[in-house]
Amino acid sequence: MRLHFHNRFVLGLAWRLSLLVALVFLFVASLGRTDLGAARIVAGLIVLGAAFMLWRYIQRTNMELARFLDAVRFGDFSQGFSNRGQGSGFGDLSDVLDDSIKKLRDERHKLIDANRFYEAVLDDAPTALLTVDAGKVELANKAARRLLVRHQGVRIEDFREYGEAFAAALQGGAVNRPRLVPLVSDGVPQTMLVSAAVVHRLGGLVRVVAVQPIQGELNAIEIAAQSDLIRVLTHEIMNSMTPVTSLAHSAVDLMREVDHGENADVTDARMAVETLARRADGVMHFVESYRQISRAPEIRRRPIDVEAWGRELESLFRASDRTQGIGFTLNVDGVPTLDADPDLMSQVLINLIRNAAQAARGHAEAPHVWLSYSRTRSGRVQIEIADNGPGVPEGLRQDIFLPFFTTKQEGTGVGLSLARQVVLAHRGAISVGDREGGGALFRIVI
Repeated sequence: MRLHFHNRFVLGLAWRLSLLVALVFLFVASLGRTDLGAARIVAGLIVLGAAFMLWRYIQRTNMELARFLDAVRFGDFSQGFSNRGQGSGFGDLSDVLDDSIKKLRDERHKLIDANRFYEAVLDDAPTALLTVDAGKVELANKAARRLLVRHQGVRIEDFREYGEAFAAALQGGAVNRPRLVPLVSDGVPQTMLVSAAVVHRLGGLVRVVAVQPIQGELNAIEIAAQSDLIRVLTHEIMNSMTPVTSLAHSAVDLMREVDHGENADVTDARMAVETLARRADGVMHFVESYRQISRAPEIRRRPIDVEAWGRELESLFRASDRTQGIGFTLNVDGVPTLDADPDLMSQVLINLIRNAAQAARGHAEAPHVWLSYSRTRSGRVQIEIADNGPGVPEGLRQDIFLPFFTTKQEGTGVGLSLARQVVLAHRGAISVGDREGGGALFRIVI
């Protein structure tokens, strides 16, 4: 096509140039004759017309090319270059220019589609991403906007709301050195893995910071380790205690046969053996109670009517003899339904409410328990159980969820550990803090 256009263009240029030369020659020849005055004027006009036609022919190509370059420079790919019927290969030139504009237009559409795709991937990525450019922090996707909702402003200092460690990571401390950072999310302390990288943008350097919640994974590892330890310990203890218990009961039966109350030493021995048997049964019962911790709860989720669920828990609370004389307040704030296992979660809340009532009864003149449901800023459901008891000392707030740990003389240390397992199995979180006005506040986020 290029050769065809070149040949036709040269041919058109040649005959126009030849015509101009011939006309100039005739015009010069007419200047030597005095009887052709009018003809000289006509010949001069014809020469000018031929020169203009030659200039227009050459300039047409320049104008089309200039229009094409302007279209590229300003990104106006809607231009057309259809010049068919003008001859001399300009149809071929128009095809080339039109084809080039079409390819540029298609490439722009592909680039726009690719940018939209990458923007959608970035915005919907499950990991929270932030950009830090000259001290300005921007939340780059939905995950970041759901996670970081407590601060105001775009400076690094504004993010100290989430802790000094997180602000230091934004400052540049996490570049090529991922670190574990504590961060409060939805009112519950979480452990985040914060990492950063430096990328080029518009000739400058921008830090991209990734914030990945890993508390769930850490909890799962911890629960699995606890379960394995408890399973081994209970197995070994029960294997050792089973024959001891059996022999103790056999000894009790034998001592009862020979103890007729005539010999004080025999009576004392019988009582000692009976005490030994009771303690052996107590140890077996204690160990058996912990075997349930080693089994992960099986979650059967379904939608729960939160209003009806809360009223049911309130009815159970008021019907119990242990809670007589203790006030109860239920608040359901904009939470119509919750997707969870109603049986397991009811058991968790019943235990927490019972503990709250016990703590309030022994401390406050007017003991009271509060149960509330609400939405967090990220859209999750928050359940709070509060009391006006003595509260939980800060030094014990992590220990109370551990197996075997209890502050009650009659406690087994199973209740809160099981509650934590159930909540974690729902991919949720549980924590304890202070109630405003005094007392303990247990917060569950699902």
